[in-house]
Amino acid sequence: MTQALIVIDVQNDFCPGGALAVPEGDAVVAPINTLMEGFETVILTQDWHPAGHSSFASSHQGKAPFETVEMRYGTQVLWPDHCVQGSKGAEFHSGLNLQGDLILRKGFRPAIDSYSGFFENDQKTPTGLEGYLRSRGITDLTLVGLATDFCVGFSALDAVKLGFAVTVDLSACRAIDLEGSLDKSLAAMRAAGVQLLATV
Repeated sequence: MTQALIVIDVQNDFCPGGALAVPEGDAVVAPINTLMEGFETVILTQDWHPAGHSSFASSHQGKAPFETVEMRYGTQVLWPDHCVQGSKGAEFHSGLNLQGDLILRKGFRPAIDSYSGFFENDQKTPTGLEGYLRSRGITDLTLVGLATDFCVGFSALDAVKLGFAVTVDLSACRAIDLEGSLDKSLAAMRAAGVQLLATV
């Protein structure tokens, strides 16, 4: 099999009631579980921040969530504290099927955030996911999860740059949509050649 399903960050903090809740974030769980049945290879990513991570607004005096700061690698959105290592919020949604081949943790380096499943936000530091996929002979990826306009979108764009054929199934994604970020992300994915399915 040359296809894999990549399930992005379906964690408690991104679901209703979580620290960085994506609207209807838990609505992706059932369709993702169904999709998993059609893939021999399933990989899950997990946001995994140390306490006091540099992307948290609480780490920057006078800054509020969703403001931006300039980091050495570029502009960084500041988030509420979320997906802190070992916390309930960092756990996968209890309804998600965890029978995947690999759980890849990202965002664990204190000084740099990681939206993409392939690279940290400096666009240089790899997570190791590409190597895993190459070693398995996988060429075609379907991405689902949270959130469409950040971790899913960045992962899709990086995957295309790396030469994978990429599909994003929007029926199993939900977005934050921060100041038009969803439309920007969808446009960027279309322009890069990502196939978008089941627009919602």
